[in-house]
Order: sequence, then C-alpha cells, then structure tokens
Amino acid sequence: MPDTIRNQRAASLPAKLSRSWLLVNAAKEELFAPAQASESDSVIFDLEASVAEENKLAARDNVVRALDSGMSAWVRINKMESEFWDDDLKSIAMLPGLRGVMLPETERPEQVSYTAMRAKAGLPVIALLESARGVENATKIAEAPGTFRLAFGTNDFRKDTGFSDDPMALAYARSRLTIASRMGGLPGAIDGPSAADASDEQVRRDADVTHMMGMTGKLVLNLDQVNTLNDAMSPSEDERAWARQMLEAAEGGSEITDGSYLPRLTRAKKIASLADTYGLWNA
Repeated sequence: MPDTIRNQRAASLPAKLSRSWLLVNAAKEELFAPAQASESDSVIFDLEASVAEENKLAARDNVVRALDSGMSAWVRINKMESEFWDDDLKSIAMLPGLRGVMLPETERPEQVSYTAMRAKAGLPVIALLESARGVENATKIAEAPGTFRLAFGTNDFRKDTGFSDDPMALAYARSRLTIASRMGGLPGAIDGPSAADASDEQVRRDADVTHMMGMTGKLVLNLDQVNTLNDAMSPSEDERAWARQMLEAAEGGSEITDGSYLPRLTRAKKIASLADTYGLWNA
C-alpha cells in the first residue's frame, strides 16, 4: 500500500469542528486512498456494520497497514459485546495514524470509559447511539470519561424503535443528543447519514434538518456527497454577508441600541470563525 497523506486542509481541521464523517468499508482497501484525498473533514475506517463476519480479520489487517504507513483516520471498531472488540483495540491503539475510535451500539457510559481505558490514555471515543436505551442514556454517556462526541445511528435506531425516517419522527432523538452534548460539554452531535444514493438536493435537505436540530456534523456513506454536505453544513453566503456587515459596523464604533446587540455580535464572531476555519471567509 503506497503512503497517502490525508488531505491537508482536512487533516489540519480539529475533529470537534468536523462537518463530514466519511465511513469507508475497511474490507475494501481500494477505497482508502480516495477517501484520504477527499474533502471529507474526517474519515472513519469501518470494521463494523459494512464488513461481513468472514471478512472482519482481513479488514482489520487492512486498517493496521493503512494507519501504520502514513494514512490518518478514525476507526469504527466492533461493538463491545462482540468477539472482535478487544483485538480491534489491541491492534490499532498505538498506530501513528489513529485519530480516535467510534464505538457502535453504545448504551451505557461505562462502555465508553472502558473502551478509552482499554485503548490508550487520551484516545477520544465517539459514542454511536443506535437504540432507544442509548438515546435515553445520552446525557450519562456524554458525561462519561473518554467521550469525545455523540453520534446518531439513525438506521439501527429506527429498526429498534419502529420509527419512520420522517424528520418529525426522529426529532426527539436528535434533540436528546444535542442537549446531552451540551450537558456533557462536548462539541455538537453527529447526525446519521443520508442514503448512499441520495441526490445533492436530498443531502442538502437532510443537512438542513441536522442543522435545525442543533447538530454540527453528519456521517456520510458516499464520497460523491462530501462536497455538498460540507457546503450545506457551513455558514451560508447570506450568513457570512450578515456577519461581515455586523463586524464592520462594530469596528466602526456602532453603539449598542438594544439588548440583542451583544448576542448578535457574538453570533457574528462565531460565524466568521467557522467560515475562516473552513476556508470560506476570504473565499
């Protein structure tokens, strides 16, 4: 496997600000290099849902080679109750390219803490909540030592609960993750993915729901959706224009006219900071 260094812009972006989280089937080694070179803010090599049981060991070997030869990524390991969880952690914990792990089917805070302890000190864990129990325990999980961000496994959650994919049906679960993340002092929660065959228009509509529910990242299954998702999850052109106007007025010594001024100024500064981080402020 040739060395492939992660996209420079994406590699320098703090994971707490990652908008797009590209899941890559770890059994398909040929997908690694395109994912590394992509504009996805974060890449996740997936050892779990996308890998058939008989391919688990070969997929793990692929990930070990990749993260030991210049590639950089997160890894979705297998669930704690599986026979693969312990060896997944042993195999990847000390690899130079490992950014952190995603723990599927998280339902209890101790699952995250034990995973973090079993791996290595300081390794961040994204807790993937995919069941009613996981969502109801979201705040406890967010407050657990080792939890870096919460993520919503929408498809498995729907299987567990019987909910449809209508945004209204999933609003409670999404809001639980947003509130829990705030309670735990975590970055914004990561939403589940659009369908792999979703059009750009559908990806934008899905991202609008994500944004509306206070979530700041989103899983993505298809490399072709990454640029659309990044754009949809970034401060819009209108928001940037408003923030620029607000900041220019503040620099010009505009006086405070009402109680909403300082909150609006704070929001303008946040938009400017995010836009600058994503390379959009001076675009």
